[in-house]
Amino acid sequence: MKIILLGYMASGKSLIGSELAEILNVKYIDLDQYIEEIEGKTIQKIFSEKGEIFFRKVENSYLKEIISSNTSMVLSLGGGTPCFSNNLKLLTDNKDLKSIYLDVPVVELAKRLMNDKDKRPLVKYVSNESDMLEFVGKHLFERLPFYNQATYKVDANKSKEEVIEEIIMKLF
Repeated sequence: MKIILLGYMASGKSLIGSELAEILNVKYIDLDQYIEEIEGKTIQKIFSEKGEIFFRKVENSYLKEIISSNTSMVLSLGGGTPCFSNNLKLLTDNKDLKSIYLDVPVVELAKRLMNDKDKRPLVKYVSNESDMLEFVGKHLFERLPFYNQATYKVDANKSKEEVIEEIIMKLF
């Protein structure tokens, strides 16, 4: 089985994904980390040197490669991955995949991102909490139609243990 975690930046995809994979004894892949390893550059550097369009093409290529493997895994996507190219179609058309949207309220996402914005190209220059809240609210609103097509939706504004337990209950 391939379990795909999707959701907005700072929704906990990497944290939940790595622990879930360990519990299920399957491979864990973080798509952004995978891209960084193969490309030899951080996502931030790819964005600044080559732009978002180049990044999205590379992202699509690696997503296809990863999900076409025969390996059982938990795969954490980047926040924008389902919203570009034919990525969502790749996920929804593949019967071997179960996608899970990690849903976190806008206020919590904005708070998490203020504490972690230096590593995130899209919000790096947001200067205060009010602007972050406005940015996240608008951006998440644009992405929700994509996220809501996931196989399952999980409230991820809980402890990681509770989130993982809910995912396992939905999957098995």
